[in-house]
Amino acid sequence: MTQQIPSTEPELTGVRNFRDVGGLPTVDGRRVRQGVLFRSGHLAHATDEDAAFLASLGLHTIFDFRNAADQKLEGPDVELPGVRNVNLPLSDPADGSEFWKMVRDGDLDQLRGILGDGRGANRMIASYRSIVTERTAEHTRVLHSLAEDSVPALMHCAAGKDRAGLSIAVTLLALGVEREAIVADYLESNAKHRRYRVRRSGSAASAYTPEVMELLSPLFDARAEYLTAAFETIEETWGGVDAYLAEGLGLAPETRQRLRERLLD
Repeated sequence: MTQQIPSTEPELTGVRNFRDVGGLPTVDGRRVRQGVLFRSGHLAHATDEDAAFLASLGLHTIFDFRNAADQKLEGPDVELPGVRNVNLPLSDPADGSEFWKMVRDGDLDQLRGILGDGRGANRMIASYRSIVTERTAEHTRVLHSLAEDSVPALMHCAAGKDRAGLSIAVTLLALGVEREAIVADYLESNAKHRRYRVRRSGSAASAYTPEVMELLSPLFDARAEYLTAAFETIEETWGGVDAYLAEGLGLAPETRQRLRERLLD
């Protein structure tokens, strides 16, 4: 059983799902260095205390994987002095302002049609697969940036679960982290204090019903089957992780070695 170093992370007030991925073990007996790679939900609602803590991390780069609809809904990240912000929009499984209006208003018929009978989970799986195959340019940029100068780094999307979760997973694959440890870190997003808070309107009687929340649960859960689908797509498309990194992401052996030197103990 993979053992993970216990976390001493803070519970931030306005930032969900923050954690340091340091301590995760690699297949060759090394560990991800503490204090060099962080993940979280968006930073738009960070309090002054949250911002002070984030500033204390000495971050070089924040990778924001939100799209324009996310940023319109949540607002821009708080600005941290001396930190480079890189926006690399990735496809959101719940893309589009119309979808989120439906979620907030609790339109039950529409939600049933889009998410019922397993369609919600299938939507998530399809999104994870498509991000792996269609967003290689973005993941290439992330890995090359980390290998060059961008650490310490923080990766986030809206909830810090899907788009940031996949980008963290790709980075950990490049570092040679054990697959079981990658999945375990991903599933940490299910903790109650980490989960994304949906700001729902009270205009619809169905907005908070158990059925609505059950329909939405596939979107807000971190499920091993989602990440497994991404890993399977790598195997099916490139034949394995090494070929994916080399051919899909253009990561030369020396760049991968430099990445490992920067991020591993």
